[in-house]
Formats: sequence, structure tokens, C-alpha cells
Amino acid sequence: MKAPSSGLVYPLAMISSRPLALLAVVALLITACSATGGSPSATDRSPEGVCATSPEPEAGSLEAWSPASQDPSVFPQIVNPGGTIACGQNRFMFSFLDASNVPVASPDRTVNVAFYDLGADPETATATTDATFIWAIEGSVGVYVANVDLPTAGLWGAEFRTTAADTAPETVRVQFDVQPTSTTISVGDEAPASDTPTLADVDGDVSSLSTDDEPVEAFYTTSVADALAANEPFVLVFATPKFCASAQCGPTLDRVKPIAAAHPDLTFINVEPYELTSVDGQLQPVLTGDPAQLTPVAATDEWNLAAEPWVFVVDGDGIVTASLMLIFGDQELEDAIAAVE
Repeated sequence: MKAPSSGLVYPLAMISSRPLALLAVVALLITACSATGGSPSATDRSPEGVCATSPEPEAGSLEAWSPASQDPSVFPQIVNPGGTIACGQNRFMFSFLDASNVPVASPDRTVNVAFYDLGADPETATATTDATFIWAIEGSVGVYVANVDLPTAGLWGAEFRTTAADTAPETVRVQFDVQPTSTTISVGDEAPASDTPTLADVDGDVSSLSTDDEPVEAFYTTSVADALAANEPFVLVFATPKFCASAQCGPTLDRVKPIAAAHPDLTFINVEPYELTSVDGQLQPVLTGDPAQLTPVAATDEWNLAAEPWVFVVDGDGIVTASLMLIFGDQELEDAIAAVE
């Protein structure tokens, strides 16, 4: 299998960079700000023995999964940051490039994904699901999402069966690693009681908390800790409109605003993921290190974010019920809200 000719490697499982760097999503056309800070291992957050690990695949058993055995016209690119595909429920995100590194994901390209535990049985799928297309940059670049339960850690395979208009169906296989637990706070985890800043901390001056040109004050009236103490569901959005480097994560709050307006009784919280300071009346990032990098706030570290933007839905018991990484569809968030309201 011949990969696209850019610096991307096929198959590509996206990895986060600590300290801050840009997280390439699809041929550098979609980028997300990578978070920095502490990097606790997955086992620091979860008891041992929660997830079984499959044995190493037998020698010679993965020939059909080798790039050399395939000759596709499109190349799947897994978007999930490294360490965030883990045993249990996963929101598996990917896209496609052609041989010239041109994104070819589109609404008229259908994709079915079959998942294989390669250490247990590389010939029998454990789960099969249709993927949902989402525009990352409207009308320009798209991604797909497949929700899947991966019951064991170890080496897995994804078999993409894809068909586009006026083209023959084709099947492409890639391998990827599944961790015992995710490095990022995940579905089923208890939400960290982060003491995030509110308007009460800044005498009601929302411009001291948000880089949004048109901030919604309600997004800054409740801290995460207070929302958890109230035992009511809430939506938590880690996003910075001003200091995001991509065309996707900047508009995240704009996408959330009408959904929040449709749920006036539900608490929505926006957290700027990076330390900010006022310079001549304008919020500017606090840079540290050499070379200088954005500095994560405490909540970014407490939620172990591998990238931003990131949206979480938390139920009244303080349990994370949805984790929407980087790019999400309106209906995805609406469905997640409906599950906790």
C-alpha cells in the first residue's frame, strides 16, 4: 500500500504533543490545539484489572492487515489523539486522503467499519457499525464518527468498507492500539471538581474570562465544582475562540450557543483551556518555556485533555456521559443532552 506523499504516516493514529503543539488532523487542513501539562498514566486513574489485554498476534497472522498487501485509492486517517482510544466505549473518528493528500471525506461517501481484536482473532469482527459524516470545515473538509465498544486492550484493526458516488466499493484495513484506559477523562468517569473561574471572581466582567467576541454570560456563572455540588447535569466546553489555530475549534462556541439557548434550564460552562492575562485591556495568553508555549489552566490538566476543543456532558450524579473530541455534530450533542435531562 502506498501512502500519501506528505509527512503523514499510514496508518496514522494521531498523537498529542506535550508541551503544546498543533495536532494535525487531516493533511494539515484541520488542526487542533494540543493541551499540555501533567501526563498521568491511564492506570493512575483506574483500578487494575478493569480491562483484559489480548495476547500479541501470532507470527504471520496479520498479512492481510499489512499495508503492503493493499492497494487502495483512499487512505484512512485516524484522528483520535494517542492514548485516548481505550478499552470500553469509544467515539472513533477518522477521515480519508487520496494519494495526493487531498481530503476526500464527503457526505456522499458512505463508510462501514468493522473492528477486529487482532490478538484474539484477526479474521472475525467483534463489532460492525456505519460511520456518520460530519463537516469539520463546512463544505471543505469532513470527518467520520463511529461509536464502538472495544472490550479488550491490545492491537486492533479497523476495516473500512467505503463507497463514493460513481466509484467502485473498496475495503481498506489499518491497525491501531487500544489502551487499558484512556489518558483523558472519559465516558463513565467521575467528573473532576475543577474550581473554574466565574463572573463572581471578576466583578461580573465577562471580558476578563472569555476571548469570545460575543460571549454568553450564562456560560461563566457556574464553576464545574459548583455544578457538581448542585447534583444537576451540565455541559462543559473547553474551547478558546481567540487562540485556537484552526478553522474548526474557533467556532465551537458558536455551534454550542444555539443548542444552549434551546435548553435554558441546563447549565453550560465554557472554560478557556489556557492561562490568560490582560494586556492593554485585551486578553493575551501566558507563554512559558523555550520555545514559548501556551500554558494550560488547572482544569485542562485535571481533565487530562490531549487537545481542544473538547465537550463533555455530565449527569446529575457527576458521571461523564458523553465526550465529544474536536469535532461534533449538532445532533450528537443534542442526543447526549437528551440522555441526561
